[in-house]
Amino acid sequence: MAMTDKLKQKISDLLSEADVKINGKRPWDIQVHNENFYRRVLSQGALGLGESYMDGWWDAEKLDEFFNHILKAKLDKKVRTFSFLLQTIKAILLNPQRKSKAFEIGEHHYDIGNELYKIMLDKRLTYTCGYWKNSKDLDSAQEAKLNLVCRKIGLKPGMTVLDIGCGWGSFAKYAAEKYGARVTGITVSKAQVELGRKLCKGLPVKFQLIDYRDIKGKYDRVVSLGMFEHVGYKNYRKYMEIVHRVLKDNGIFLLHTIGGSISVKSNNPWTEKYIFPNSMIPSASQISKAYEGLFVMEDWHNFGADYDKTLMAWHNNFNKGWEKLKIKHKKYDERFKRMWNYYLLSSAGSFRARNIQLWQIVLSKNGVPGGYNSIR
Repeated sequence: MAMTDKLKQKISDLLSEADVKINGKRPWDIQVHNENFYRRVLSQGALGLGESYMDGWWDAEKLDEFFNHILKAKLDKKVRTFSFLLQTIKAILLNPQRKSKAFEIGEHHYDIGNELYKIMLDKRLTYTCGYWKNSKDLDSAQEAKLNLVCRKIGLKPGMTVLDIGCGWGSFAKYAAEKYGARVTGITVSKAQVELGRKLCKGLPVKFQLIDYRDIKGKYDRVVSLGMFEHVGYKNYRKYMEIVHRVLKDNGIFLLHTIGGSISVKSNNPWTEKYIFPNSMIPSASQISKAYEGLFVMEDWHNFGADYDKTLMAWHNNFNKGWEKLKIKHKKYDERFKRMWNYYLLSSAGSFRARNIQLWQIVLSKNGVPGGYNSIR
């Protein structure tokens, strides 16, 4: 048997554990266009799988379902490569999320063009998981999520709120308009600050282009929606200490983050290289260890299945608006389109498989008198 045939058989055997066939007829089956695919995946793991997709070496009619199948079968744990090992060693030795590298994620991901996000996201430009409990479309799901956050923190008119990782100001604008709050948002993205200031003009909302380690002042409430994934395990404790310092004694902190069932120290190598550099998904134990002795955990809400719906809505918007986006920006070529679809659909499949979660955690400094009323 030729080497390529042996490698193909090995991949075929692995995929069979997830009920996926090579060149099969079902939507989640993989269609291989380049026989070098097998060697590339076995030698490079997640990086090789993603890059070979970007290069057009393989396809699946429903990429999200392909990932749902392989992640439910835990195939990601069975192909560990040098690139994964190198990523982990780098995270342990170097602290990729140190302050000197804080602005890299903004430049790499959030500053690639506001037009892309205007096309992909809801009307408020909310780049975090929507809350679909009573919602049928993306706009209402995102508005429901923003309202959920305001209700969970007991927001009242005149309260000061710090939004760590504020994006384009969707929460800040909503909290100011609907609840009369005064919000300070911080981000490491220049593009987000520029557009956010325009969108929040005339409201009691301030934007700061700073790293979270440079936060000053005191606030009634602190929220962080989808930013903790950029903090890194070496900095979790420092992050919690900073939030504790800037939160008033009777204050409430809401942490909204993607979460993993297993503690890790690095990111998926493909995601690290192409989407979110210097990032990683925290586990429950890593988070709880970070706030131990600082906060009382009042509520822990998991609605990770809602991120599947959110990502599929973003994917639909992105592809509907692709022609318009492609005409406006030459840097958005076909390889970028495949990369972005891979990012959105592999993420959707991961949430569908319940491989990763979405948590909203409510923390108080001294415990809410009489107990906290959990809100859903």
